[in-house]
Amino acid sequence: MSKKADFVKFDKVDKSYDGKVLVVKDLNLDIEEGEFVTMLGPSGSGKTTCLMMLAGFETPTNGEIFLDNNPISNIPPHKRGIGMVFQNYALFPHMTVFENLAFPLKVRKMSQEDIEKKVDKALSMVSLGGFANRMPGQLSGGQQQRVAVARALVFDPAVVLMDEPLGALDKNLRESMQYEIKHIHESIGVTVVYVTHDQGEALTMSNRIAVFNDGKVQQLSSPDKLYEEPVNSFVAEFIGENNTFGGEVSEISNGTCKVKLEKGEIIANPISVKSVGEKTTVSIRPERALINPKDKMDNNQKGKIEEVIYHGDHTRVRLNLLGNSEFILKVPNSSQNLDIKLGNEINIGWNSHDARALDPK
Repeated sequence: MSKKADFVKFDKVDKSYDGKVLVVKDLNLDIEEGEFVTMLGPSGSGKTTCLMMLAGFETPTNGEIFLDNNPISNIPPHKRGIGMVFQNYALFPHMTVFENLAFPLKVRKMSQEDIEKKVDKALSMVSLGGFANRMPGQLSGGQQQRVAVARALVFDPAVVLMDEPLGALDKNLRESMQYEIKHIHESIGVTVVYVTHDQGEALTMSNRIAVFNDGKVQQLSSPDKLYEEPVNSFVAEFIGENNTFGGEVSEISNGTCKVKLEKGEIIANPISVKSVGEKTTVSIRPERALINPKDKMDNNQKGKIEEVIYHGDHTRVRLNLLGNSEFILKVPNSSQNLDIKLGNEINIGWNSHDARALDPK
């Protein structure tokens, strides 16, 4: 499939429900054809409102939304060619699986022959080939969600929107459905816009993630870049686990900065700071700090072990380090004896490029 820039485009979009408070503020967001983009953020951040505007259930207060270069704000939902998957499945309970999938095709006045072909294809895509005559009440939650996905895809939509579609499923089923939806997307190449507040889900499934907070996109990046290179404290805190230190910049030189803390000093990567005297929050991922590092590191500190929790593939260690009693390490479980015992004092090291000096919280 040839990539087409700006297949979905939000251009300076605002949304207010009461004429005073903007729940979406000056949104500019481009999605390429065939991309899987997730809108991620806490409740009330504006992500679902954006999805509803794209679907046509809400209208922008200002700005315009384009689909394949055509403005769509005045086009009714059923004429936008968009498939939709909801958290509650939204299947018709009195119709069979076949009839549920045939419904959007009948609305489009397709022939019975075409309907049967398309329904068979969509059901095989979600591994439910033998389920056409079942009623929704005879299916498990996971099977119902598969039917909902198939119904969204059955009429070959330009875009599929998914609003917290796995929220009602248990953990194991949710994880298997994440991979299933990801594989369906990869095999058919449809453009997917997905909404969730679950960061793990977003990291697993997406080509790019738009992190929302307070009606604005804080960062739009690939999952690895979002995790490794957060641009501000909100993104660093919201995506994955994070250790933080509040301090003041005491020196900047050669692409690093020194940050003075209440109880010590850190050499960090100056992402959001420009000058000496600025307040900053330094962010360090738990897996980037090492116990007794073999190689020389920019930051070397001693910490006291306050808590040890075994997690199977790793051990979670909580330290008191540089005045932070909530400093977390994730130590892979191996035969290596690192002397991780409650009350022990241990040497910890990390490199400056892994300590990101961001905006103060």
